[in-house]
Amino acid sequence: MAYEIERKFLVTDPIWRAEVSDSILMFQGYIHSDRQNAVRIRTAGERAWLTVKSAVTHLKRAEYEYEVPLADANEMLNLCNRPPLEKVRHKLIHAGRHWVIDEYRGENSGLVVAEIELDSEDEDFERPAWVGEEVSEDPRYLSVCLYERPYNSWRID
Repeated sequence: MAYEIERKFLVTDPIWRAEVSDSILMFQGYIHSDRQNAVRIRTAGERAWLTVKSAVTHLKRAEYEYEVPLADANEMLNLCNRPPLEKVRHKLIHAGRHWVIDEYRGENSGLVVAEIELDSEDEDFERPAWVGEEVSEDPRYLSVCLYERPYNSWRID
């Protein structure tokens, strides 16, 4: 079984941009989601993946990911009940560790989140100066939740 252990932080300073090695526009939608499980379709450039995730803990999820033809993925995105989540994913290395910065667009514009994948939930790592509050355990920042209840709708609640 494949697992993903991920920590998420709000980004507070744009200085991270100087460290970016790669950026790509991504679209993702959810074919199914509930409190524990999600089936996601994602495109990134000319590639696409179908992913099944299941929560194990707040930080750990079982994850199964399969590459699919881009044309199929675009058709599956049309099966979703909402327009796809749109973000630019930036990759960088900070203090020898791989980080991704998701800069959201559309209904989630204004939200910028940094993620680091770890081998264990209690693994130590250096927190960059450009990250602020940790939101790993706040379910609102899960992609599936941002898809169902976009960031910009929080401001009007």
